[in-house]
Amino acid sequence: MRAARIGGDVVLETLRALGARGVVGLPGQHALGLFDALRRSPLEYLSARVENNAGFAADGLARVSGSVAPLLLSTGPGALTSLAALQEAAASSVPVLAISAQVPVAGLGGGRHGYLHELPDQSASFRGIVKSVFTVRTMAQIPSALIAAWEASLAAPAGPTLVEIPQDILLQAAAGRVPVVAPLRAQIPALEPRPEVIGAAADLLAAARNPVILAGGGVVRSGGQDALRILAETLQAPVVTTFGGKNALPWEHPLSARSWLEDIAVTEFLEAADVLLVVGSGLGETSSNYHTFAPRGSLIQIEADLGKVCSNHDGLGVHADADRALRALAAELAGREITGLAERLAHGRERIDALLSTVISRLDGQDLEAERALLDALRAAVPDHTDTFWDMTILAYWAWSAWDPRGGRFASAQGAGGLGYGLPAALGAAWGHRLAGTNSPVLAVSGDGGALYGIAELATLAQHHLDVTWLIVDDGGYGILREYMVGAFGEATATELARPDYVALARSFGIPAELATPGEAAGAVARALATPGPSVVVVPTVLGLFAPTHLDRVARA
Repeated sequence: MRAARIGGDVVLETLRALGARGVVGLPGQHALGLFDALRRSPLEYLSARVENNAGFAADGLARVSGSVAPLLLSTGPGALTSLAALQEAAASSVPVLAISAQVPVAGLGGGRHGYLHELPDQSASFRGIVKSVFTVRTMAQIPSALIAAWEASLAAPAGPTLVEIPQDILLQAAAGRVPVVAPLRAQIPALEPRPEVIGAAADLLAAARNPVILAGGGVVRSGGQDALRILAETLQAPVVTTFGGKNALPWEHPLSARSWLEDIAVTEFLEAADVLLVVGSGLGETSSNYHTFAPRGSLIQIEADLGKVCSNHDGLGVHADADRALRALAAELAGREITGLAERLAHGRERIDALLSTVISRLDGQDLEAERALLDALRAAVPDHTDTFWDMTILAYWAWSAWDPRGGRFASAQGAGGLGYGLPAALGAAWGHRLAGTNSPVLAVSGDGGALYGIAELATLAQHHLDVTWLIVDDGGYGILREYMVGAFGEATATELARPDYVALARSFGIPAELATPGEAAGAVARALATPGPSVVVVPTVLGLFAPTHLDRVARA
């Protein structure tokens, strides 16, 4: 029998002391000390079936909890299998703390002992993805390493971190080495804007005749929605949101110009601003209409990631947390005379309505009634404040632009673009709601290609009886790639898939499942969300994308 308290207990005590309520992961040979300690810990455990899915589940948990999600991994293949999920967490600034086991201390450096799963430098595979890496070599290092990783994960810009702990340290008796870790408060540095930069930004905005705001995911992550609304109303400036920033401003707000970023009309609307304030976005590929966006006026960019500040477009860079910078700007503008304010009060909404009318007219000119009807029916059927998690599938591409979140979290894998995100992220979110006592149902949306990545998590869904409805749009292949290849080459190759009977497969796990036509899908989803527990809705249909207007623009140029 091992000692009652071992290194694995110290790990879980530290997580608990930092405020964690649960952990996500998979056991493995070198991680058994961690999982033995779970028997003695008050922390709850969500047992995924594949490490990459566990990483996506931690992503969903972090988004719901607003804090760090601990991810327990084994060594070698187990740890490396999580990399795609951690890349998404990095791209979308989601705080996930990966805790990987390692071979015994004597084997660190690789090759000398031939341990199972041994790598010459396991952490090297993570360094290009996570914010920080630390390899524990003594038990005394465990609490400080985890505290530092937790704080780094939350510090703006948030993101994943890694702590490796060797097998023998996890199994070592803790008595006399490390006292029980007491509750503590993580110290997260405030990323405040510099006053002179805020003053310069306020000068530009106060003098602008046509200011526009582009709000990204950093606004939502920082909790800056109220600050954004106050600033937008002060300036009477239209607000366009990125796909990750959908919740930055309610769609029905008079200043909301929504998020049709892939339409030329929106690109040109942003370009026409004499001062464009970009807040919480790095102006990457999807936020810049595939790098065709070229601002003509002055640009102000508020961004927490220093490497992204004015890296794609020159302008006035404000390196700061979005919420803090927005509040500082609003305070600086208070009492100032705002140029053209009366005219924007009188005619601002007309400009926004004209913009959105142009977007809808473009859609009306395409044969897209089935796609629009399906998404509109789903939006009407899904209750307000429902969190939705979207895989990389054609319906998600529509949702990026057309889905009004109505107070629910909207998350997709568009940060890194990997398949398989929808279901496991929704599992983590639903579990997070359970830990918080809210038990809100969650919707996951996948195509059949992405569904095959996460299909093992039907077992997790059943085992934990989570309130997740999984909508699978089955078009018989990788639908997005099929469209891209047909458009580029005239025909598609390697996009068609053999797949299971998803309804029968779900039912084999004891999960209620329903086959529905596109016209029946919304009703089936509504019934499933209203029924506690897991459910699956399968809709066989082939959907199309709306016209790629950035390509039209390149051709015109």
